[in-house]
Amino acid sequence: MKKTIICRCEDVTEEDVLQAIDEGFEDIEELRKRLRLGMGPCQGRTCIPLVIRILAKKTGKNVEDIPLPTSRPPIVPVTLEALASDEDEE
Repeated sequence: MKKTIICRCEDVTEEDVLQAIDEGFEDIEELRKRLRLGMGPCQGRTCIPLVIRILAKKTGKNVEDIPLPTSRPPIVPVTLEALASDEDEE
């Protein structure tokens, strides 16, 4: 049986998404936490729209009624230099 990959970053299949919905995860945030959707390098650019369409079809909701997940960027941008530095900042 051929599996459809929904999230290439986290190797999540359509079957995984449908199973999670059947288990009661009917919110995009819950699905993200359960399946790690949108947590890979692409940050959900491909998988989140696909999951929203699957969720809408499975639950009978309109795509427009399913809110996009919350993004959580750093509060203060951090440079790579600061991350690589051995010096302690006060």
